[in-house]
Order: sequence, then structure tokens, then C-alpha cells
Amino acid sequence: VRVLVDGFGARDFADSLQPALLAAGVQAMVYRPDIARFQLRRHRLRRLHRKLAVIDGEIAFVGGINVIDDLNTPFQIPPRYDYAVRVEGPLLVPIQQAQHRLWEIVLWAKLNRRYRVARPAQTDPGPRGEQTAAFLVRDNILHRRDIEDAYLEAIAAARHDILLANAYFLPGRRFRRALQDAAKRGVRVAILLQGRVEYRLLHYATQALYGRLLGAGIRVFEYRRSFLHAKVAVIDSHWATVGSSNIDPFSLLLAREANIVVKDSMFADGLRQSLHQAMRNGARELPVDSWQRLPWHSRLLRWASYNLVRILVGVVGYGGKR
Repeated sequence: VRVLVDGFGARDFADSLQPALLAAGVQAMVYRPDIARFQLRRHRLRRLHRKLAVIDGEIAFVGGINVIDDLNTPFQIPPRYDYAVRVEGPLLVPIQQAQHRLWEIVLWAKLNRRYRVARPAQTDPGPRGEQTAAFLVRDNILHRRDIEDAYLEAIAAARHDILLANAYFLPGRRFRRALQDAAKRGVRVAILLQGRVEYRLLHYATQALYGRLLGAGIRVFEYRRSFLHAKVAVIDSHWATVGSSNIDPFSLLLAREANIVVKDSMFADGLRQSLHQAMRNGARELPVDSWQRLPWHSRLLRWASYNLVRILVGVVGYGGKR
């Protein structure tokens, strides 16, 4: 058993869980454990944000679900609303390769040879169904834009409807323009976003975009039944994605991410129905004039938050290839 966690997202892991796992024979490591408060390090926001599991080389899980006890998290209403998919068949090969490659990178960084493992076999397990799917990763060397480009390509090709659900939504100009252009050509665009305040700065920064989104004819829903953690999308009747990547600068420009893209009408329809049910039962649609209704000082606060996040990413996040 091998476990790799992020040094920020699982910052208590080394003290609380790692000793017991190591004692049980689990190979457990931490990706970038050097988290120093109030220290300006240009690579500190380059985190491991993937949520992947591979069992016996036969089954994989890809999505946005953290291994976390929501029932034991203070001040939160469980459970988080999230998605993951079970994968079998040929797609296991690139998933295993990505896992192995990252494991080797961390081993090299730690000069640890005890946890070396053989490279996964290249044997194609053969088809397990009729769906067409691809496994996409984001890193800081060869695959910087793979996930974002897949989104933009699908949005540009959309003819009927686009439905996004994203916990942390702070897209750049290209992504916003793609959604606005889709709405202009008659595509129904709807976005399900976080309705509960988890990280206040990011929450306000996202709300700074509401005026432009609503003004472009894009419907905006806020999920309030519990914390939204999903990172999924359905476009038209055949394209869908599930994964770890948010539509924000941390995911699209900095972190290591992993998504599945599926081109299948049954899969897309099932995900769309699930999202619509969540929107009916746990979300509220924002009125078109909701941004204009806010007092001027509330709008100013949200725009200040938006610009602060962009500056933070630019100053702290960029630089380095690791």
C-alpha cells in the first residue's frame, strides 16, 4: 500500500496519521511538506490537488473527493457535495503511469530509495464498456494547459447547453470570454457555485464576477445545502468531465490536477440529472440584478478581493517548474 498526500492539504498528516501507517507497513510520503507561515516562496502554492486511487491495477477512482471525515469537521454541515468516477479498462494505463511518475518524483526529491517500485506493466487491460474517455493531468512542465484546453474546446463547440459545477470558480479572461461567447450564440449556460462561505477571500472574489456573468445571460446558482466541492461539467448531450480541477488560477496555473473527460450520452445525461436534482433541492438561482442590488461598498469589497487573489497568485505562485 502506497499513500501520497499534499503537505498543505494534509498538513497534520505527519503528526497524526503517518506514524501509524508506517508502523503497519504502509509506504506513506508527503508532497511538499515544507509549509512555512509568512514566508514568501514562489513555489509554495504548487500543490498536489489530485484525488486518485488505483487498486490492484484493475480499478481506479478519479474525482474531487478528499479522504476526510466530514462528520468530524468543525463548523461544517456534512456531507460535502462531490463526485468521483470508477474507471476500468484501457484508461487504467495512463492513470497508473501518472501515479508512478509522481511517486518517483517525490522519491527523488527525498533521496528515498526504500520505496522504489517497479514501473507499471504496459499491458492493455482491454475494453470494459462502450464509452470513450480520456485521462488528463495538469502539471508545470508538459501538461500546463491540458485540462483548461479541453474545457475551452468543448465550450467552443457547444450548441445547446453548458452546465458547470465548481466549488472555487475564478476563471481567467479566456475562460470567461468563452462562456460569454457561448451565451451570445444562444447556448444555455448555467453555473453551480459555492453558496456557503468556506474561504471568505475566494468567496468574495468569485462574487465579483457575478455582474458580468449574469449580464451575459449566464444563469448562476449557489449551492447552500452543504459545502460544494464538485468540479464537474456537462456540455450538450455527450461531453462531460469529472475531476479535481477547479476553474481558478490555483488549479489551472499552479497545482497538479487530474480529470476524466467522457464522451458518452448516457454518462452525460446521468451527470446532468444528478446536478439538476442538486440544484432543485439545495441551490438558489441568483436574480439577474443581484449584483446591482448590492451596496457600493459590498461591490468594492468583492472587487478588492478579486484583485488581491490575482496579485497573490502572481507574486507567490509563479516561478519554478516543480
